[in-house]
Amino acid sequence: MEVSVQEASFDVGQELTAFTAGAEGSGAVVSFTGITRDIAGGLRHMEIEHYPGMTERALGDIRLEAITRFGLTGARIIHRYGRVAPNEVIMMVLTAAPHRADAFKGAEFLMDYLKSRAPFWKREVTADGAEWVAAKDEDEDALKRW
Repeated sequence: MEVSVQEASFDVGQELTAFTAGAEGSGAVVSFTGITRDIAGGLRHMEIEHYPGMTERALGDIRLEAITRFGLTGARIIHRYGRVAPNEVIMMVLTAAPHRADAFKGAEFLMDYLKSRAPFWKREVTADGAEWVAAKDEDEDALKRW
């Protein structure tokens, strides 16, 4: 499966090994792993919501766009939903291409999309309550370069 939206955590090493094994004809594999961080201190967990079906379609579409735009030989997106604690893996992007520059560009393109446009809603839960995470200008600016 090239797009996984799942509640369960996953093994980053296993995902990278499996993806690399299937990347025949590629000269480069790039992986990025996102980890839930506690920027302000006091984060108990993050709650991530999405619309099943819609989210998978949106991620599948952007994956195909990355493959076409950067000549990728493969791409995989994994993103969690539900409750995710600080320092837990929240998402992973893997790309393969004949040349490393294209693999890196494809991964960056997918990561920028996931950060600013993917249909996920995140809420930070602390001892003081819960607050939705707002979009950041720098995330939108990063997406504009594509």
